[in-house]
Amino acid sequence: MTHVLYLVHDLTDPAVRRRVIALKQGGASVDIVGFARAAVPDDIEGVFPRVIGRTKDGHFVQRCLAVLKARRKLRSILKDLAQPDVIIARNLETLSLTSKVNRLTGEPVPVVFECLDIHRLLLGQGGVGKAMRLLERWCGRHVCAVITSSPAFKTNYFDSLSLLRAPVHLLENKVVQLDDDVQVSALPRSDDRPWRIGWFGALRCRKSFKLLSHFSRMAGGRVEIILRGRPAYREFDDFDAEIAAEPFMRFEGPYRNPEDLSAIYGEVDFAWAVDCFEEGQNSKWLLPNRLYEGCLYGAVPIALDGTQTAATLNSRGIGMTINDVTPFALARIFDGMTYETYRKLASNIAALDKSNWVYGPSQCRELVAWLGSLRPLPGEQRSDAVSTSSSFAI
Repeated sequence: MTHVLYLVHDLTDPAVRRRVIALKQGGASVDIVGFARAAVPDDIEGVFPRVIGRTKDGHFVQRCLAVLKARRKLRSILKDLAQPDVIIARNLETLSLTSKVNRLTGEPVPVVFECLDIHRLLLGQGGVGKAMRLLERWCGRHVCAVITSSPAFKTNYFDSLSLLRAPVHLLENKVVQLDDDVQVSALPRSDDRPWRIGWFGALRCRKSFKLLSHFSRMAGGRVEIILRGRPAYREFDDFDAEIAAEPFMRFEGPYRNPEDLSAIYGEVDFAWAVDCFEEGQNSKWLLPNRLYEGCLYGAVPIALDGTQTAATLNSRGIGMTINDVTPFALARIFDGMTYETYRKLASNIAALDKSNWVYGPSQCRELVAWLGSLRPLPGEQRSDAVSTSSSFAI
């Protein structure tokens, strides 16, 4: 059995649980060590997480100090854990710990860098950006593979700006299913209720909030907006007060992925797949979870032209796009929207194979088998590995 040591930037991030589900479905055993930004659950899929420090979202200096403090705790944190076969480090702060972790394990262990967002500090052409990329290269000198979630991250960052020299593997944010039989919700609702747009997941885009607020008021109740997930409170003046003041928007709290997806997407007609957080860079390149969730469970995605999300929809002949992040652009696609039009949009999605949106136990086993096949790089070759690319069928 492949044993994975998973180093994570935020133990309370729902994406951590999803990755652990996939690893365990694939037959791996897992230990989880990481930082926390809120109260940590007693267990994550049966694994007791070990906290090495507290960090704050958006506080870069504080996170750096937390990393320095964590280095001093590693020996005691790791002392009674099983010897890992592979280390997965999620985000740069945990990547910076892997060299010491590897020394403490005794035997060299292959390191995989899981990078699902490209922070704006890494993208600058000035001194700060160059320094951050040098830091990433130094922290990643032992990395034998990179996992990322969008081909645009590979093309626009790892193949161009990044100084890392490691193979890049595509592992999309598809829905992790607990069995091979996915029950997808039925085709479109035909009642006379208002249209519903679901904005689910990481709610961090202030621009989307303003657009949806303005648009829903313009529509006068003809379109409702339902929000679910985790608001990034630091991105809003007062999220709770703002959502409470909206007559046609409501926030329904967090949800569990994949357990709740069928129910929550079954309540909406469209999935909001626009993200302007760090606009023009990370948000342009990413492929969000809600793209896969919505398409799997029958909600028509709405994306922004010029993004990787829109390109993915266009290549499959599905979904809708807006040409600008304004309520008027969104209003144009709803003008004249009928159930016949909607049925056609939903039917186009339903006609695609579900493997576009989901990976099940067999794909999880493939992932774990790949992780188990990795070998640590020889010391003098670790910073000079040849970059290639590959992807799984997931």
